[in-house]
Amino acid sequence: MFPKRLILGALLLAALLLSACAPTGSIVVLHNPSLNGFTMDFNQFKATNKCQLSLAAGDVVQVEVDRQGGEIGLVVSGLRGSEPYAGNDLPTRTFTIGIAETDQYVFLITGKNATGRIKVKNLGQ
Repeated sequence: MFPKRLILGALLLAALLLSACAPTGSIVVLHNPSLNGFTMDFNQFKATNKCQLSLAAGDVVQVEVDRQGGEIGLVVSGLRGSEPYAGNDLPTRTFTIGIAETDQYVFLITGKNATGRIKVKNLGQ
């Protein structure tokens, strides 16, 4: 009987700890039909999320940041180890990133109570 109570208590404790670390807010990710970009809309987002794009050497990626509140971080890294962009506390702005090598790239967004939108589009070469 005692081991059952101990196991039940441990499960309840684990559930409480996991729910305390759960991401809050919301994020909606929409991929362009042509698969050359995506849009992330977020509201009071407190977590990380990622999208991937296949990019070729010489491609130029346009990033539009519309920050309405909180902090937004963005890291772009290739699966082979390149990191063409990393930025924290991004303001509202539009910028481009040049891609040096063909790879699958991960766009990792981090939010700290972030509200706004990020649009990413591969402009090609």
